[in-house]
Amino acid sequence: MAAHGMQQPAPQPLPGVAHVVAVGSGKGGVGKTTVAVNLAVALSKLGYKVGLIDADIYGPNVPMMLGVTRQPNIVGENMIEPIVSHGVKFISVGLISPGDKPMVMRGPMLHQIIRQFLQQVQWGELDFLIVDLPPGTGDVVISLVQTVPLTGAVVVSTPSDVSLQDARKALEMFHQVKVEVIGIVENMSHFTCPHCQQVIDIFSSGGAERTAAQFGLEFLGSLELDPSIRKGGDSGLPVSLAGPDSEIAKGFYEIARKVASAAVEIAGRTDDVLEIT
Repeated sequence: MAAHGMQQPAPQPLPGVAHVVAVGSGKGGVGKTTVAVNLAVALSKLGYKVGLIDADIYGPNVPMMLGVTRQPNIVGENMIEPIVSHGVKFISVGLISPGDKPMVMRGPMLHQIIRQFLQQVQWGELDFLIVDLPPGTGDVVISLVQTVPLTGAVVVSTPSDVSLQDARKALEMFHQVKVEVIGIVENMSHFTCPHCQQVIDIFSSGGAERTAAQFGLEFLGSLELDPSIRKGGDSGLPVSLAGPDSEIAKGFYEIARKVASAAVEIAGRTDDVLEIT
Protein backbone atom coordinates (compact mmCIF):
# COMPACT_ATOMS: atom_id res chain seq x y z
CA MET A 1 0.00 0.00 0.00
CA ALA A 2 1.30 3.45 -0.86
CA ALA A 3 2.31 5.66 2.05
CA HIS A 4 -0.07 8.43 3.08
CA GLY A 5 0.13 11.28 0.59
CA MET A 6 2.04 9.25 -2.01
CA GLN A 7 0.33 8.75 -5.35
CA GLN A 8 -0.04 5.24 -6.80
CA PRO A 9 2.35 4.85 -9.78
CA ALA A 10 0.51 5.07 -13.09
CA PRO A 11 0.15 1.82 -15.07
CA GLN A 12 2.93 1.45 -17.63
CA PRO A 13 2.46 0.05 -21.15
CA LEU A 14 4.36 -3.14 -21.94
CA PRO A 15 7.07 -2.52 -24.55
CA GLY A 16 6.13 -4.16 -27.83
CA VAL A 17 2.59 -5.11 -26.78
CA ALA A 18 -0.09 -3.28 -28.76
CA HIS A 19 -3.27 -4.37 -26.96
CA VAL A 20 -3.98 -5.95 -23.57
CA VAL A 21 -7.46 -7.51 -23.41
CA ALA A 22 -8.89 -9.04 -20.23
CA VAL A 23 -11.42 -11.89 -20.35
CA GLY A 24 -13.54 -12.01 -17.21
CA SER A 25 -16.76 -13.32 -15.73
CA GLY A 26 -18.85 -12.69 -12.68
CA LYS A 27 -18.82 -16.33 -11.62
CA GLY A 28 -16.97 -19.56 -12.27
CA GLY A 29 -18.15 -22.40 -14.46
CA VAL A 30 -19.27 -20.30 -17.42
CA GLY A 31 -16.42 -21.29 -19.73
CA LYS A 32 -14.36 -18.13 -19.39
CA THR A 33 -11.00 -19.90 -19.83
CA THR A 34 -12.33 -21.88 -22.79
CA VAL A 35 -13.29 -18.60 -24.43
CA ALA A 36 -9.94 -16.97 -23.57
CA VAL A 37 -7.90 -19.88 -24.95
CA ASN A 38 -9.92 -20.23 -28.14
CA LEU A 39 -9.92 -16.45 -28.63
CA ALA A 40 -6.12 -16.43 -28.36
CA VAL A 41 -5.73 -19.34 -30.78
CA ALA A 42 -8.22 -17.82 -33.24
CA LEU A 43 -6.40 -14.47 -33.21
CA SER A 44 -3.14 -16.31 -33.85
CA LYS A 45 -4.63 -18.26 -36.75
CA LEU A 46 -5.89 -14.96 -38.17
CA GLY A 47 -2.28 -13.81 -38.38
CA TYR A 48 -1.85 -11.81 -35.18
CA LYS A 49 1.02 -12.22 -32.70
CA VAL A 50 -0.67 -13.34 -29.50
CA GLY A 51 0.22 -13.91 -25.86
CA LEU A 52 -1.95 -15.30 -23.07
CA ILE A 53 -1.61 -14.78 -19.32
CA ASP A 54 -3.37 -17.29 -17.10
CA ALA A 55 -4.24 -14.92 -14.24
CA ASP A 56 -6.71 -17.38 -12.71
CA ILE A 57 -4.18 -18.14 -9.98
CA TYR A 58 -6.39 -20.48 -7.96
CA GLY A 59 -7.63 -22.45 -10.98
CA PRO A 60 -4.90 -22.32 -13.65
CA ASN A 61 -6.34 -24.46 -16.46
CA VAL A 62 -4.62 -22.86 -19.45
CA PRO A 63 -1.66 -25.32 -19.54
CA MET A 64 -4.02 -28.28 -19.89
CA MET A 65 -6.12 -26.52 -22.50
CA LEU A 66 -3.02 -25.63 -24.55
CA GLY A 67 -1.45 -29.07 -24.08
CA VAL A 68 1.84 -28.01 -22.44
CA THR A 69 2.69 -28.35 -18.75
CA ARG A 70 6.52 -28.08 -18.64
CA GLN A 71 8.17 -25.37 -16.57
CA PRO A 72 9.31 -22.24 -18.43
CA ASN A 73 12.99 -21.37 -18.76
CA ILE A 74 14.64 -18.47 -16.94
CA VAL A 75 16.72 -16.42 -19.36
CA GLY A 76 18.79 -13.25 -19.26
CA GLU A 77 18.51 -11.21 -16.09
CA ASN A 78 15.87 -13.26 -14.26
CA MET A 79 13.39 -13.08 -17.12
CA ILE A 80 10.86 -15.83 -17.85
CA GLU A 81 10.63 -17.28 -21.34
CA PRO A 82 6.96 -17.93 -22.14
CA ILE A 83 5.84 -21.32 -23.38
CA VAL A 84 4.63 -21.40 -26.99
CA SER A 85 1.73 -23.66 -27.96
CA HIS A 86 -0.38 -23.54 -31.13
CA GLY A 87 1.25 -20.23 -32.04
CA VAL A 88 0.36 -18.59 -28.71
CA LYS A 89 2.92 -17.51 -26.10
CA PHE A 90 1.59 -18.14 -22.61
CA ILE A 91 2.46 -18.17 -18.92
CA SER A 92 0.60 -19.72 -15.98
CA VAL A 93 1.07 -20.56 -12.32
CA GLY A 94 0.05 -24.06 -13.44
CA LEU A 95 3.45 -24.34 -15.16
CA ILE A 96 5.30 -23.41 -11.99
CA SER A 97 3.18 -25.37 -9.52
CA PRO A 98 1.69 -28.25 -11.56
CA GLY A 99 -0.56 -31.02 -10.30
CA ASP A 100 -3.22 -30.84 -7.60
CA LYS A 101 -1.34 -28.74 -5.04
CA PRO A 102 -3.44 -25.62 -4.38
CA MET A 103 -2.05 -22.09 -4.47
CA VAL A 104 -2.73 -20.59 -1.03
CA MET A 105 -1.85 -16.90 -0.95
CA ARG A 106 -3.07 -13.46 0.06
CA GLY A 107 -3.60 -10.29 -1.97
CA PRO A 108 -0.01 -8.94 -1.93
CA MET A 109 1.33 -12.26 -3.26
CA LEU A 110 -1.27 -12.24 -6.03
CA HIS A 111 -0.23 -8.71 -6.95
CA GLN A 112 3.41 -9.79 -7.14
CA ILE A 113 2.59 -12.72 -9.45
CA ILE A 114 0.53 -10.55 -11.81
CA ARG A 115 3.34 -7.99 -11.99
CA GLN A 116 5.84 -10.77 -12.72
CA PHE A 117 3.67 -12.23 -15.48
CA LEU A 118 3.38 -8.81 -17.07
CA GLN A 119 6.85 -7.36 -16.56
CA GLN A 120 9.25 -10.30 -16.13
CA VAL A 121 8.11 -12.41 -19.08
CA GLN A 122 9.81 -11.96 -22.45
CA TRP A 123 6.66 -11.29 -24.44
CA GLY A 124 8.47 -9.63 -27.34
CA GLU A 125 6.32 -8.07 -30.04
CA LEU A 126 2.63 -8.86 -29.59
CA ASP A 127 -0.52 -7.58 -31.27
CA PHE A 128 -2.65 -8.95 -28.44
CA LEU A 129 -1.97 -10.05 -24.88
CA ILE A 130 -5.07 -11.85 -23.61
CA VAL A 131 -5.45 -12.06 -19.81
CA ASP A 132 -7.66 -14.85 -18.47
CA LEU A 133 -8.95 -13.41 -15.19
CA PRO A 134 -10.23 -15.39 -12.22
CA PRO A 135 -14.01 -15.32 -11.76
CA GLY A 136 -15.46 -12.63 -9.57
CA THR A 137 -14.32 -9.11 -8.71
CA GLY A 138 -11.24 -9.59 -6.54
CA ASP A 139 -7.61 -8.57 -6.13
CA VAL A 140 -6.25 -9.79 -9.46
CA VAL A 141 -8.29 -7.30 -11.48
CA ILE A 142 -7.12 -4.41 -9.29
CA SER A 143 -3.49 -5.54 -9.62
CA LEU A 144 -3.86 -5.81 -13.38
CA VAL A 145 -5.27 -2.33 -13.95
CA GLN A 146 -2.72 -0.81 -11.57
CA THR A 147 0.16 -2.39 -13.51
CA VAL A 148 -0.68 -2.03 -17.20
CA PRO A 149 -3.18 -0.03 -19.27
CA LEU A 150 -5.92 -2.31 -20.58
CA THR A 151 -7.34 -1.81 -24.05
CA GLY A 152 -10.59 -3.37 -22.93
CA ALA A 153 -12.37 -6.35 -21.42
CA VAL A 154 -14.59 -9.18 -22.62
CA VAL A 155 -17.22 -10.54 -20.23
CA VAL A 156 -18.35 -14.16 -20.55
CA SER A 157 -21.68 -15.45 -19.23
CA THR A 158 -24.14 -18.25 -19.79
CA PRO A 159 -27.71 -17.13 -20.56
CA SER A 160 -29.03 -18.14 -17.13
CA ASP A 161 -30.34 -15.43 -14.82
CA VAL A 162 -27.96 -16.53 -12.03
CA SER A 163 -24.92 -16.20 -14.30
CA LEU A 164 -26.12 -12.88 -15.71
CA GLN A 165 -26.65 -11.46 -12.24
CA ASP A 166 -22.95 -11.98 -11.55
CA ALA A 167 -21.95 -10.86 -15.06
CA ARG A 168 -23.57 -7.50 -14.35
CA LYS A 169 -21.34 -7.19 -11.28
CA ALA A 170 -18.32 -7.83 -13.50
CA LEU A 171 -19.52 -5.12 -15.89
CA GLU A 172 -19.85 -2.68 -13.01
CA MET A 173 -16.39 -3.65 -11.73
CA PHE A 174 -14.78 -2.81 -15.08
CA HIS A 175 -16.71 0.46 -15.10
CA GLN A 176 -15.39 1.35 -11.64
CA VAL A 177 -11.76 0.69 -12.62
CA LYS A 178 -12.28 2.61 -15.88
CA VAL A 179 -11.73 -0.31 -18.25
CA GLU A 180 -13.86 -0.22 -21.40
CA VAL A 181 -15.93 -3.35 -21.97
CA ILE A 182 -15.51 -4.52 -25.55
CA GLY A 183 -18.59 -6.72 -25.32
CA ILE A 184 -20.33 -9.77 -23.89
CA VAL A 185 -20.06 -13.40 -24.99
CA GLU A 186 -22.90 -15.83 -24.36
CA ASN A 187 -21.35 -19.25 -23.78
CA MET A 188 -23.30 -22.55 -23.64
CA SER A 189 -26.07 -20.72 -25.44
CA HIS A 190 -27.86 -23.83 -26.65
CA PHE A 191 -27.40 -27.54 -27.28
CA THR A 192 -28.29 -29.35 -30.49
CA CYS A 193 -29.32 -32.96 -29.96
CA PRO A 194 -27.10 -35.13 -32.21
CA HIS A 195 -29.93 -37.63 -32.73
CA CYS A 196 -33.00 -35.52 -33.52
CA GLN A 197 -31.29 -32.14 -34.18
CA GLN A 198 -33.64 -30.44 -31.75
CA VAL A 199 -32.20 -27.25 -30.22
CA ILE A 200 -32.42 -27.34 -26.43
CA ASP A 201 -31.89 -24.21 -24.31
CA ILE A 202 -30.31 -25.89 -21.28
CA PHE A 203 -29.27 -22.63 -19.62
CA SER A 204 -32.05 -20.52 -21.20
CA SER A 205 -31.14 -18.43 -24.23
CA GLY A 206 -30.56 -14.84 -25.29
CA GLY A 207 -29.95 -13.44 -21.82
CA ALA A 208 -26.44 -12.16 -22.56
CA GLU A 209 -27.61 -10.42 -25.71
CA ARG A 210 -30.39 -8.70 -23.77
CA THR A 211 -27.90 -7.68 -21.06
CA ALA A 212 -25.55 -6.24 -23.69
CA ALA A 213 -28.41 -4.18 -25.11
CA GLN A 214 -29.41 -3.05 -21.62
CA PHE A 215 -25.88 -1.75 -20.94
CA GLY A 216 -25.35 -0.34 -24.43
CA LEU A 217 -22.58 -2.86 -25.15
CA GLU A 218 -21.77 -4.95 -28.18
CA PHE A 219 -22.97 -8.54 -28.15
CA LEU A 220 -19.93 -10.42 -29.41
CA GLY A 221 -21.73 -13.67 -30.15
CA SER A 222 -23.15 -16.90 -28.78
CA LEU A 223 -21.31 -20.21 -28.48
CA GLU A 224 -23.02 -23.56 -28.59
CA LEU A 225 -22.76 -26.12 -25.79
CA ASP A 226 -20.91 -28.82 -27.72
CA PRO A 227 -18.96 -31.84 -26.39
CA SER A 228 -16.20 -31.28 -28.94
CA ILE A 229 -15.35 -27.92 -27.30
CA ARG A 230 -14.92 -29.68 -23.96
CA LYS A 231 -12.88 -32.46 -25.56
CA GLY A 232 -10.65 -29.90 -27.24
CA GLY A 233 -9.89 -28.25 -23.91
CA ASP A 234 -9.28 -31.54 -22.11
CA SER A 235 -6.92 -32.79 -24.83
CA GLY A 236 -4.93 -29.57 -25.29
CA LEU A 237 -6.28 -29.12 -28.82
CA PRO A 238 -8.67 -26.12 -28.75
CA VAL A 239 -11.36 -26.27 -31.43
CA SER A 240 -10.17 -22.96 -32.89
CA LEU A 241 -7.25 -24.92 -34.35
CA ALA A 242 -9.73 -26.22 -36.94
CA GLY A 243 -9.77 -22.77 -38.55
CA PRO A 244 -12.44 -20.18 -39.37
CA ASP A 245 -14.26 -22.45 -41.82
CA SER A 246 -14.93 -25.09 -39.17
CA GLU A 247 -18.58 -25.18 -38.09
CA ILE A 248 -17.71 -25.64 -34.41
CA ALA A 249 -14.91 -23.03 -34.42
CA LYS A 250 -16.54 -20.27 -36.47
CA GLY A 251 -18.18 -18.67 -33.43
CA PHE A 252 -14.78 -18.12 -31.82
CA TYR A 253 -13.45 -16.56 -35.02
CA GLU A 254 -16.41 -14.18 -35.25
CA ILE A 255 -15.69 -13.09 -31.67
CA ALA A 256 -11.96 -12.78 -32.41
CA ARG A 257 -12.57 -10.51 -35.40
CA LYS A 258 -14.91 -8.29 -33.38
CA VAL A 259 -12.44 -8.06 -30.49
CA ALA A 260 -9.58 -7.18 -32.85
CA SER A 261 -11.63 -4.50 -34.58
CA ALA A 262 -12.85 -3.00 -31.29
CA ALA A 263 -9.34 -2.99 -29.79
CA VAL A 264 -7.98 -0.99 -32.71
CA GLU A 265 -10.89 1.47 -32.45
CA ILE A 266 -10.44 1.92 -28.68
CA ALA A 267 -6.69 2.41 -29.05
CA GLY A 268 -7.30 4.99 -31.76
CA ARG A 269 -9.64 6.95 -29.49
CA THR A 270 -7.08 6.80 -26.67
CA ASP A 271 -4.34 8.08 -28.96
CA ASP A 272 -6.58 10.96 -30.03
CA VAL A 273 -7.21 11.91 -26.39
CA LEU A 274 -3.48 11.81 -25.62
CA GLU A 275 -2.72 14.04 -28.62
CA ILE A 276 -5.40 16.54 -27.59
CA THR A 277 -4.10 16.53 -24.00
